[in-house]
Amino acid sequence: MTRVLIPLATGCEELEAVTVIDILRRGGVDVVSAGLGAPGAPVRASRGTVLVPDTSLDEALKQDYDMVVLPGGLPGANHLNDDTRIRELLQRMAYQEKYIAAICAAPKVLADAGLLKGRRATSYPGTLNAAQLDGVNYQDSSVVQDGTLITSRGPGTAMDFALALLETLAGRAKRDEVEASLIRPMH
Repeated sequence: MTRVLIPLATGCEELEAVTVIDILRRGGVDVVSAGLGAPGAPVRASRGTVLVPDTSLDEALKQDYDMVVLPGGLPGANHLNDDTRIRELLQRMAYQEKYIAAICAAPKVLADAGLLKGRRATSYPGTLNAAQLDGVNYQDSSVVQDGTLITSRGPGTAMDFALALLETLAGRAKRDEVEASLIRPMH
């Protein structure tokens, strides 16, 4: 079964975190949410919602994953960026050519880990500074996929992001099945 790790940091954007967890689980993906702190410690998200991760990051890192997804939000993305375990995980996943995804402010974590240079990517507008954008083919699309790297813009694109991740992991038919059950308006 495909396994995805979603690290949850204090101040993460709950709409992004919960949407990705929910959509991937609806599609049959094994999702592990992991808090940066002690096992069982709840995480207060950016709007005050309290999330209870499945496990701690230390415990989660004892397993292998097909994809890691970083929710955005501030100061959540800053906490992810400051955590050496996250940076090491991202670099290991990139070296193994596994999927790395980030939304909203979290692409700055990828930039600071050296993973955006020479790639197509997006983020919440204004999140990436000039140094982080150097060498990045920045795009304004809702979701940008460049090989194993997938980025998205913010809370309003979280559903599209989650569905794109599901399609990448489980195929178009599974995405269509899950999306149809959501009763999304057609544009």
